[in-house]
Amino acid sequence: MSIYDNAGVALIPSGTKASKLYSVLPANGDGDFTHSRGSTATRVNKDGLIETVATNVPRLDYPLIDGVVQDCPALLLEPIRTNYLERTEEFDNAYWSKSRIETPSKDGVVDPTGGLDAYTLEMSTGQTNGGGVYRAGISVSGSNSFSVFAKKGNIDYLVLGDGGLDSSKNAVYFNLSTGIVGTEYQNAVGEMQDFGNGWYRCTMKYTETSSNAKFIYVTNVNGQTANSVTGGDYIYIWGAQYEQASYPTSYIPWDGSGTTTRSADVCNGSGTSAEFNDSEGVLFAEISALADDLTFRTIAISNGGTGQNIGLGFRTSSNVVYTFLKSDINSSTNVTVSNIAQYNKVAVKYKSGDFAMWINGIEVYTSSTTFILSGLNELSFDNGGGTADFYGKTKQLMTFKTALNDSELETLTSWDSFNAMATGQLYTIE
Repeated sequence: MSIYDNAGVALIPSGTKASKLYSVLPANGDGDFTHSRGSTATRVNKDGLIETVATNVPRLDYPLIDGVVQDCPALLLEPIRTNYLERTEEFDNAYWSKSRIETPSKDGVVDPTGGLDAYTLEMSTGQTNGGGVYRAGISVSGSNSFSVFAKKGNIDYLVLGDGGLDSSKNAVYFNLSTGIVGTEYQNAVGEMQDFGNGWYRCTMKYTETSSNAKFIYVTNVNGQTANSVTGGDYIYIWGAQYEQASYPTSYIPWDGSGTTTRSADVCNGSGTSAEFNDSEGVLFAEISALADDLTFRTIAISNGGTGQNIGLGFRTSSNVVYTFLKSDINSSTNVTVSNIAQYNKVAVKYKSGDFAMWINGIEVYTSSTTFILSGLNELSFDNGGGTADFYGKTKQLMTFKTALNDSELETLTSWDSFNAMATGQLYTIE
């Protein structure tokens, strides 16, 4: 007998259409999720390229590890975000001021979408100080992320800056040859994500305090732009983004109508009362956070509200995974992991007098508290009541109608993938 014999809902992100995310179990479609997003959005496709997904279509995002696209996608759910820059792929446009460079040009270099829209930033003849493009007088107060995709040309460094590029301003230097963040000035923190084919998404995360120009510059010396280049030195850039948040989200291209907003993903409505057991069961997910941003992000089985629910997710403490239960009692459990932005396999077993939490093959919490759950009929990427939406990536999501034993829970939270687990259990999903 396989533990899948008692599975209620099983999601392996693989099938989508407008407003629908398909689950593997149950086979009659009752486990399918309803998805909405009031705008287009981008993802990384199976070829490792950035592509636009239509309004309301769920995004199956393929991970890039050291620039290499992986075989299995994850469901990507993100909050609402606005890109406050325009002409995000048009660096020759007058929207971008130029300094000490030739007019940016497209020279047949393949960009991260697979197109030929990358721009060359080339230093003008006779120049010795770094130069590039900038947009003046744009700011959003608080935490911000300023990013651009960049690729090495005949020199190594890109520098992003807010109001300037020296030690008195927020600025970060990026080595496009090694993929390593260089000098960081003031409160700025740099991040580089390898998109393959030599492309990196370079991000400067910092706190905005005043309206300043946003600089995208060429240099060949870490930490300085003075006397750092010669005429003809160049790098490639594509896809600029400036958003009000402590971390960057998926690329938001300019749509021709001023600042561009990507709507939030909403995904819920999976299952009926037939897929869940009020008396006992398990909720399991393999999930990663978009960032350790200290917000509630939850997945729950509920009665369609917050009065009766059992769930898991991330909370407002750093790198904390937690489970929660609300019925005739109100209980939650917090466990610190090394990094919630990496994938963690989390299972919560619920049965009155026999409650347990497992993470990555280890039982991390038990309780003999008694409780009474009733009316469970829905699985959703929120707390059941439409708040604390889960924003992150999900590789697997499952529910079980029985409280699995320790051996089964260890196995469940230890497999490398859903398919590996199914094979190991000699179970075939048709």
